[in-house]
Amino acid sequence: MNKILIKNATIVNEDKVFESDLLIVNDIISQIDKNISKSNDYKVIDASGKILIPGLIDDQVHFREPGLTHKATINSESKAAVAGGITSFIEMPNTIPQTTTINELNKKFEIAHKSSYANYSFMFGATNSNLDEIKKINKNEVAALKIFLGSSTGDMLVDNQQILRDIFLSTDLIIVVHSEDEQIINENLKKYKIKYNLNIPFECHSKIRSEEACLKSTKKIIKLAKETNARLHVFHLSTKLESLLFQNDIPLKEKKITSEVCVHHLWFSDKDYKDKQSFIKWNPAIKTEEDRDGLWDSLLDDRIDVIATDHAPHTLEEKSKPYLDCPSGGPLVQHALVSMIQHHLNNKISLEKIVTKMCHNPAILFQISKRGYVREGYYADLVLIDINKSWTVNKDNILYKCNWSPFEGVQFDSKITHTIVNGKIVYENGLFNSTLCGKKLTFNR
Repeated sequence: MNKILIKNATIVNEDKVFESDLLIVNDIISQIDKNISKSNDYKVIDASGKILIPGLIDDQVHFREPGLTHKATINSESKAAVAGGITSFIEMPNTIPQTTTINELNKKFEIAHKSSYANYSFMFGATNSNLDEIKKINKNEVAALKIFLGSSTGDMLVDNQQILRDIFLSTDLIIVVHSEDEQIINENLKKYKIKYNLNIPFECHSKIRSEEACLKSTKKIIKLAKETNARLHVFHLSTKLESLLFQNDIPLKEKKITSEVCVHHLWFSDKDYKDKQSFIKWNPAIKTEEDRDGLWDSLLDDRIDVIATDHAPHTLEEKSKPYLDCPSGGPLVQHALVSMIQHHLNNKISLEKIVTKMCHNPAILFQISKRGYVREGYYADLVLIDINKSWTVNKDNILYKCNWSPFEGVQFDSKITHTIVNGKIVYENGLFNSTLCGKKLTFNR
């Protein structure tokens, strides 16, 4: 029997900060109480001076397997994720082959079962031609249905409006969208090609994938969701005006239309393109400081429900190409939590709010069973953080297979010391447990 006793922790959970001990028995949180007595068969962790939070649930990652394993694998990126305090992830369908059939979905579950450090689920991908497969999905097996309204990595653009409506009318799943208007983007791109020929500066990315492209698409998809009474979740908002389209006057459980912001849109602005160049080229694009401030406002007033990563690694070779040939996306799972804690240390956001947006709300939104909280009877997915320990991101401590980070050279003033997945210590002071502990996420639907 596996028993771990965490002593003297400062627990952040459900809008409270309190001192307590916590006992794990096998894979479950057995007891939360002050002064739990030690026993000889307990492994004891002294958490004095450390923060204990639920393991993060990242609702948007691209781990590139199958088919793109030169960039990343489920094994390599889930390892980086647990080092970053992420104990559960939901992976996207734009792999090769794409996760647009039940058969391919099952293959991905098998890969994760054999190789994942963290708990896992997958989104099913919609296309212009797979409505029959969508209708076969078991809603208790799949996190959500993903639709690309703007092209991204892979060819999964759903641009047939009748099919889009049919999908919205045909599924009980949460429909998740990448929202950018492809026509506006293409028109903008033509203008910049004329102006710069093949040498478009990376600083133009936010003008090509513009505020207008995001806003038009998001307004349109919200309208469709309301018309069809579908459950809609809009990924990675990048503009202030988009964020104001969402409501904050009802609890998350009652919302039919929800939204997410990613850590890079909260950290960077278009002023960083000059220095970071391709390494902050994402879709949707990093936009203005005003947009970043607006996203922060909407996050803090609960128009935005979830913080995620959109972890999407590419090789250094790929990211070294000129603008037109350089893919969008970058790796983020290892540094997402410490980047948010840095904002906390700068008085931007409370620890309670970070835990709500990165742990509780993804569990509520996707109806994930027994995860996302520090509660007795829940799975022991937990993270211990030393909030007074500084370190700097460099090549030697980056765990992504691609071996780069947009945060290289940044000093973070907190450090994750322990990550526990299903009651097993998978990461402890820089060392990993070779036993893979990740389980398939289950849903209460």
